[in-house]
Amino acid sequence: MDDVSGGAPGACPKNKKPRHLYRSLTYHHHHPYQGRHLPPPPPAPAPTPPQRPQSVVLYTTSLRGVRRTFADCCAVRAALRGLRVAVDERDVSMDAALRRELQGVLAARGRGFSLPQLLVGGVLVGGADEVRRLHESGELRRILEGAPGQDPAFVCGACGGFRFAPCPACDGSRKVFVEEEGRARRCIECNENGLVRCPNCCS
Repeated sequence: MDDVSGGAPGACPKNKKPRHLYRSLTYHHHHPYQGRHLPPPPPAPAPTPPQRPQSVVLYTTSLRGVRRTFADCCAVRAALRGLRVAVDERDVSMDAALRRELQGVLAARGRGFSLPQLLVGGVLVGGADEVRRLHESGELRRILEGAPGQDPAFVCGACGGFRFAPCPACDGSRKVFVEEEGRARRCIECNENGLVRCPNCCS
């Protein structure tokens, strides 16, 4: 039977590609990882450790000798309670060591001594005027994010909210008897008032 394509014998019909092209495209295209082990997946990122709650420290005084200072301390305390955060309140009138502690904090920042003073996460926020301004603008709530919460009606059952308790070593007398010496000596566990910070509600 004659070739109806009209071409030369052995030639490929029109509109048909040589088979070796299909073969080269189909069988000779290698994947870059063909015949080799795939690389191991990247290690999973380490879990982020939980963020430690920010401590909120408020230096105040319970003395009413200077009415404006006492009123400012009460105002800042009320603002923090309204935001339902736990506050480590440090009354400098009850412990001279706390007063020296605050003096060091303010001196390191070139500031004079004044009360109250608020620190959040170890950062000095400021006194009554700064706290009032931040509270009115809503910025104080953002600064306190991450601080431990507390019911504003909470009252410590151990100290009644005074933050101090009589020293258990000397019962508030500031003296302990040393049997080896046969005499009483100054108690080193308490402050000048025979008090220690309440272990239940103070850090």
